Amino acid sequence: MNFNALYNPFSSARSTAYGKRGMVATSQPFAAEAGFEILKKGGNAVDAAIATAACLTVCEPTSNGIGGDAFATVWFNGKLHGLNSSGPSPKGISIPILKKAGYNQIPQFGWEPVNVPGIPAAWASLSEKFGKLPFEKLLEPAIRYAEEGFPVTPTVGKFWRRAYELYKRNLTNEKFKYWFDTFAPEGRAPRIGEMFTLKDHAKTLKIIAETKSEAFYRGELAEKIDDFSRKTGGYIRKEDLEKYHAEWVKPISINYRGYDVCEIPPNGQGITALIALNILKGFEFNEKNSVDTYHKQMEAVKLAFEDTLRYVTDRNKMTIKIEDLLSDAYADEKRKRIKETAFMPEFSKNPKGGTVYLATADGYGNMVSYIQSNYMDFGSGLVVPGTGIALHNRGKNFSFDPNHANALEPEKKPYHTIIPGFLMKNGKAVGPFGIMGAFMQPQAHVQVLMNCIDFNLNPQAALDAPRWMWNEGKNISIEHAFPQYLAKALYDKGHKISYAIDETDFGRGQIIWRDENGVLSGGTDWRTDGTIYAW
Repeated sequence: MNFNALYNPFSSARSTAYGKRGMVATSQPFAAEAGFEILKKGGNAVDAAIATAACLTVCEPTSNGIGGDAFATVWFNGKLHGLNSSGPSPKGISIPILKKAGYNQIPQFGWEPVNVPGIPAAWASLSEKFGKLPFEKLLEPAIRYAEEGFPVTPTVGKFWRRAYELYKRNLTNEKFKYWFDTFAPEGRAPRIGEMFTLKDHAKTLKIIAETKSEAFYRGELAEKIDDFSRKTGGYIRKEDLEKYHAEWVKPISINYRGYDVCEIPPNGQGITALIALNILKGFEFNEKNSVDTYHKQMEAVKLAFEDTLRYVTDRNKMTIKIEDLLSDAYADEKRKRIKETAFMPEFSKNPKGGTVYLATADGYGNMVSYIQSNYMDFGSGLVVPGTGIALHNRGKNFSFDPNHANALEPEKKPYHTIIPGFLMKNGKAVGPFGIMGAFMQPQAHVQVLMNCIDFNLNPQAALDAPRWMWNEGKNISIEHAFPQYLAKALYDKGHKISYAIDETDFGRGQIIWRDENGVLSGGTDWRTDGTIYAW
């Protein structure tokens, strides 16, 4: 399979990028340039990924920050590795405690959804295991942008304005003032094209660089997080941070038409994409723009979410074996439920969230698929005073039902939406892929991979193609470029089809493939401010 077919539904669609010695693809031009700078200085794909990720916390704070979580798949020296750097809930939180405080669900803002952040640990762990350049060198571009400022790009500016209006309405408690001091010091969101600086963020990045992230978990930054939490009614303590370490895991996979599709195991939701693809491989798809193709994709995704929304949680707490969910026999049984008309699934999705994704490759054959997130908007609305650390709200994903597999418990990791994908064939790397966007992510993995594998689209064309998104029940949102005749045919099959207001709800992705000659080809999503640097 050459992934060479073209598909350009938009006149402004980018061309696939090509390179040989290195490539960086992400949603921010400044971050992509930062990673490329590291490659040019002799760094490898892992070094470039860390530099890019650090820069994204500065230049795209609407979707991620130092106080969020991360996952990665790394192809290094001919072997695939997985990193789970998501954090658990604090020891001092539980459903009974929150009920006693008057809650009947986990809120989006405040300390209640704040888990231990994993991003600084991810950077340090990746550098220690695979890095080539000194860790402190990798954060220099991000520190420079935070200190000297960066112009706000269009997609970031839109999300920043939207988040500011939301936070202005909802974050009235004194503990939230530091978010406004940090991200809206002029009493408004920064305008598109306006320069913005994050001085406290720069100081924190320097401390992280100098201590290889130790200060965040067992030093002065941990103490500041603990102090802020104690003073403002939070649950997280320095002891929670001290216990934390990123976890190296073995990726899970299924074979789809000769390709091994690899994901991080639960608590991540990558298994959703694998279950869906395992169902879909039992069908033949001869045409992309066919009502049968889209109908079966939608039904398979709903079937997969039925399982993952029921079972996925902290891997140590799951009540079903991962290998059972990914077995061919299980897929055969699920496939029988796909009929000529849309069915009603048992579970509904949760809200959308903000995430950043990046892919890197170097001339040595190493490749990285990396994703990090503060989850919903900027996160919890809490910024640790004097640090610029915006704390995530990943705990919002816990269930408030004590009988649910994903129920909130002390020191437990929740169902996690962010998933870095990786494609292999015959034991060799094809490359990293990922599409940010909360519960859209596994749905986009299915659509983009089928675009490449079933319909031979190149990386850019695969990302450009119009997408659909299952919301809940039989409700399916589609992009405006989605063919109207197909929308009508899907409606006739019982799908409740509606055109979306915001195209960014459909995820923002990146892809890098390496061919048998070592040539790299990359795509970056038109739905974001993305850029590819190739060498």
